[in-house]
Amino acid sequence: MTKQEFKQMVSDRIVILDGATGTLLQQMGMPAGVCPEKWALENPEALINIQRQYIQSGSDIIYAFTFGANELKLKEFGIDDVTGINRELVRISKQASQGRVLVAGDMSPTGQLMEPFGSYSFEEIVNAYKKQVIGLLEGGVDLFVIETMMDIQEARAALLAVKETCNLPVIVTMTFERGGYTINGTDPLTALVTLQSLGADAVGCNCSTGPEEMLGIIKKLRPYADVPLVAKANAGMPRLVDGKTVFSMNADEFAAFTEKFIEAGVNLIGGCCGTTPEYIQKISKIAKGRKGSECGCKNKNLIISSSCTTVSVGHDLPVCIIGERINPTGKKKLSEELRKGSMDLVVELARDQSELGAQVLDVNAGLPDIDERETLTKIVKTLSPIVKTPLCLDSSSPEALEATLRIYPGRALINSISAEKRKLERILPIAAKYGAAFILLPVDDVGVPETAEDRIRIVENVYEKAAEYGYTKSDILVDGLVLTVAANQKSCLETLKVIKWSTEEFGANTVIGLSNVSFGLPGRSWINAAFLAMAISHGLSAVIMNVQSEETMHVKRAADALTGRDCNSMNFIKTYQKQDIPKEERKNKGGIYDCVVEGRRGEVVELIKSEIAAGMHPAKIVDEYLVPAITRVGELYQERIYFLPQLIQSAETMEAAMNYILPLLEENSVQVKKKGKIVIATVKGDIHDIGKNMVALMLRNYGFDVVDLGKDVDSEIIIKTAVEEKADIIGLSALMTTTMQEMRVVAEKIRERNINVGLMIGGAPVNEDYAREIGAVYAKDAYAAVKKAESMVAGK
Repeated sequence: MTKQEFKQMVSDRIVILDGATGTLLQQMGMPAGVCPEKWALENPEALINIQRQYIQSGSDIIYAFTFGANELKLKEFGIDDVTGINRELVRISKQASQGRVLVAGDMSPTGQLMEPFGSYSFEEIVNAYKKQVIGLLEGGVDLFVIETMMDIQEARAALLAVKETCNLPVIVTMTFERGGYTINGTDPLTALVTLQSLGADAVGCNCSTGPEEMLGIIKKLRPYADVPLVAKANAGMPRLVDGKTVFSMNADEFAAFTEKFIEAGVNLIGGCCGTTPEYIQKISKIAKGRKGSECGCKNKNLIISSSCTTVSVGHDLPVCIIGERINPTGKKKLSEELRKGSMDLVVELARDQSELGAQVLDVNAGLPDIDERETLTKIVKTLSPIVKTPLCLDSSSPEALEATLRIYPGRALINSISAEKRKLERILPIAAKYGAAFILLPVDDVGVPETAEDRIRIVENVYEKAAEYGYTKSDILVDGLVLTVAANQKSCLETLKVIKWSTEEFGANTVIGLSNVSFGLPGRSWINAAFLAMAISHGLSAVIMNVQSEETMHVKRAADALTGRDCNSMNFIKTYQKQDIPKEERKNKGGIYDCVVEGRRGEVVELIKSEIAAGMHPAKIVDEYLVPAITRVGELYQERIYFLPQLIQSAETMEAAMNYILPLLEENSVQVKKKGKIVIATVKGDIHDIGKNMVALMLRNYGFDVVDLGKDVDSEIIIKTAVEEKADIIGLSALMTTTMQEMRVVAEKIRERNINVGLMIGGAPVNEDYAREIGAVYAKDAYAAVKKAESMVAGK
């Protein structure tokens, strides 16, 4: 199937997807703990039976049973033939389809964390997916589905693996939890912007929620979607009845949302956990004959993203500030740091600018005698998990841009692409491949045009070339091209003409590099502020500037209010009414405290050394800095200000601090009192351990002695270890509804043998009701596990 054929299909009608397969295979005899894909290969008649039921129920696309058939997951079962197992599973689905419906190659998370939180590099994950893609292609898939993705970076890796291997359509669906975010803190709009710009042919969500919650997500996405939207919800929430997992919604209740999904803009609809052919049949009956929503976003703003936030730029919005300070030009200290490979000052500049109001950060690594590709890539890798602010990649090196765009976990902005032959021929294709937005600089090989007319001509020529790659006017920022008034007082007037033309006639958003206007003059901040006000009055959309300039920031906020861009002057009022309120004293416990809260692992040990050298006792550092800091991290996580990446960074910083300080406490005969001992494991049959590892790390940081048994652990081993270790608590994790029953087995053995140990459970399919049913305590996340464990130990 070609991309155009896919696009036509989803515009002609509502496309019906299939429902759950794994749970139905279990009902047909697939035992817990086996490799599902291998079992399906050995029992093809069971898979064919289920998939033909979905086809008879109205599915237009069935998913090949290759959900977990990537290299890293198959390795857990000792399976090396990734290509072969994917090829043969597709052939089974092809046999089931008999050419009546399309077969999608199904790809899912690897179950592993990438750098900087895990051991796998981005490229290793891409290559692992490519092996799966090759097998799926050999089997004859019609298109691809990348589903149940929790990490936007892993979703990008899978999407690139498909794009770089073939030209078939690709559907990508994320799974959102915790109030509409992925576990890593990506919201639905950020995921949509990132994935559709990278080349996904349809985007949406599956799993985690029932249809009501998913409907809200779809409604938020529709105004920004350039591609068809997908919904594949669970049949409500899972619960255990008579020892079996059931879902809260029957087929009629589930199908009742079909009409609402179609009205909200869904083009492809199916079911996830808990749904069966009956559910799909009822959906199909309602959707039959309905036409899908037209694809194509009506929004004219430029939108870029980081891994966890989006920024919109438009001439009706407050002027977007692009912080200019991560640029070594004229900055001796930053130049020296970059040459040494140190990122400390880069991080400091990024955090400072973000706190002062920069919505985008311009990053530049252009220095003589430096590997720009390596340095710019390192900057992006360092900043991406630390600051939410999207990045503007400031480079004229195709190699540096290719490398950084590849690993940037969002939609970046490029500064800049001009009419120079080298940039048009080499940088524009790279930008298009990764879906980056770009600043269009009106310069050509002849030089810098002085008049607005010449600049406008170049803008039109570059845009015409960019349109051939699929760019629209909402994907670019036209640079008005600011020159110093010290050389030509009329030059700024030409810039204003370009801004006005682009806003009123051309229909594109604009940007300027502000500081150029005052170069060579005294009192530069006042020149900059005055010119910014003039540019805003002509329709300026964004400005590259120094956010530490108070004069310029004051004028920027006032100009937004006066031009009506700051609706009801709310931002202005919010900023300046604070001046009449006494400032609350910042709760800063010192450098070590901030280090843990901000996750600066590389600095914490040196700070501890400095405090000890100054006479501070190690025990006091623990009590006054480390413990309050990690407590604050937990609060930020609970408040949904922090997500998994920040939690991991802070936890690892705390771990590094404690690893250094514990030997010092022992030398001084200071015993660190442990809060209790916990034996923790992922239950038998379940090979997922990311969540369990996070809980173990947090418990250690909060003073618990943790014995981690790993994943797929038999109940007898768990019980035996708990008795031998004299554990206070057993902690169990499960990610699948099919393995959560093992928690009940452990609970029953604890009661039968009268073992004095508490039981705490957690994981995606687990809830408070199930925990209460088996006599356990439920912890919804890592921080909750700490609090529950403290209460359990205190109550013994």
